[in-house]
Amino acid sequence: MYGCQLFHHQSTFTIIRLPFYNRFWMAEQTLDQDFHNPEITDAETRDLGFGAVVTRGSRQRLLNHDGSFNVQRTGLSVLSSLNLYHTLLALSWKVFLGLVLLLYFLSNILFGILYASFGAEALVDTSSTPTDSLYIRGFFFSVQTFATIGYGTIHPVGIIPNLLVTVESYYSLIANALITGVVFARFARPTAKVFYSEIAVIAPYHEITGLMFRLVNGRNNQLIEVAATVMYTRFAEENGIRVRRFDSLELERRKVAFLPLAWTIVHPIAKDSPLYGITEEDLRRSDAEFLVLLTATDETFASVVHTRSSYKPEEVRFGYKFVNIYNEVEEGDPISINIRKLSAIEKVS
Repeated sequence: MYGCQLFHHQSTFTIIRLPFYNRFWMAEQTLDQDFHNPEITDAETRDLGFGAVVTRGSRQRLLNHDGSFNVQRTGLSVLSSLNLYHTLLALSWKVFLGLVLLLYFLSNILFGILYASFGAEALVDTSSTPTDSLYIRGFFFSVQTFATIGYGTIHPVGIIPNLLVTVESYYSLIANALITGVVFARFARPTAKVFYSEIAVIAPYHEITGLMFRLVNGRNNQLIEVAATVMYTRFAEENGIRVRRFDSLELERRKVAFLPLAWTIVHPIAKDSPLYGITEEDLRRSDAEFLVLLTATDETFASVVHTRSSYKPEEVRFGYKFVNIYNEVEEGDPISINIRKLSAIEKVS
């Protein structure tokens, strides 16, 4: 008859299998051996997913101002990497509307040429001033068919022209449905629009100094449960090898419940801070970068949104502070800020 007992002592789990006449130890293993490899350093686990090769060798900016990562991937075939739906969602509205307009004109030009190729007797213009050019007549007839306008002054004659009308009608039905779906998805997809100050400052803070930058919601919607994470990355010499190190900076306040105005994110530079005693030249020599990740809940959609940005040494000012962003108001007036002053700084006196 066997019994199984579990003993715990100083983070050590010991499983003992006790036979009736004999005692047999099945296994003894510590939690540290299970879940921690001593050969892996903390710095390597904080490479943010870029990988050791990139973090050690690349001197490019890791994160662009718009939140995009400054990396490239090659070796994938066009078909395996192509995702038209995601691409159309990620495009700016200017580029997206431009592509839709281009598709609209190219489609009508193509069908217009096909209509004109059938001859004048296949596409009759019964208006008081018929269009002489068959290509122009075919183009405008295609526009009327594509948009289901149907003025009736231009109409096809014959089996083949009418078959082409059937094909274009089906094509326009699919194209309009797909474009409408993408437009709806673009409007329905919650995204964050947060304005970051163009520069960060190292300014006096509670009898010490602090790394500071400001941000404000760029939309009229409300962001709640806003959380910030700031990572400090730079090159350092370790055992004669130049490697990139990552440190998570402790913030004065990592989370705010609401963001109705502006938020100045502050990292106090105390003695335990990796920025303690750092100079502007040190930041430039180590090719430092401050990576910012902001996560919030969009109250309108009740969905989590996020945004990213970063600051390089040339975007960090020593001995400066941000100017007051709040407007002077009369008693009884609501509190207001001037967003144009988001990046305004002044010399510390």
